[in-house]
Amino acid sequence: MIGLCMTVMTAQAVIETYEFSDADLERRYHRLSDELRCPKCQNQTISDSNAPIAKDLRFLLHEQLESGASDDEILSFMVARYGEFVRYRPGLDSNTALLWYGPLLLTLVTLFALALHLRSRKSVVAPVEPTEEEREALRARLAGSGGEQKVRS
Repeated sequence: MIGLCMTVMTAQAVIETYEFSDADLERRYHRLSDELRCPKCQNQTISDSNAPIAKDLRFLLHEQLESGASDDEILSFMVARYGEFVRYRPGLDSNTALLWYGPLLLTLVTLFALALHLRSRKSVVAPVEPTEEEREALRARLAGSGGEQKVRS
């Protein structure tokens, strides 16, 4: 039984290999496959994902590279087909500006709020001296409790 399970598991562990006509195409393939996001896995590139759609995209990427498409043409094709989401590191435009500058903006707002909070806490309140009436009331209380403590004048 264990032997059968091992055989099935081995049969499923297929390694994808693509033949490239040129070493430069292979480098471009690896670079582009690290730039494209798997539409199903969402937090993995197509080179990291084992999803069937990622396998199809890797095959499509290989075909386009071998047919002579440039990197920009391939990325444009993928974006036209799957949307800007397919780019793992989307470009800067009006739709993605918050994505790029949001963390910086949030950090600046947080630092500004913290500075305001700390600044408001800096105000030192001068000690208030008790009036003569308050001193007398304190002396009376201390005398009534049997405490012989001296009240400073």
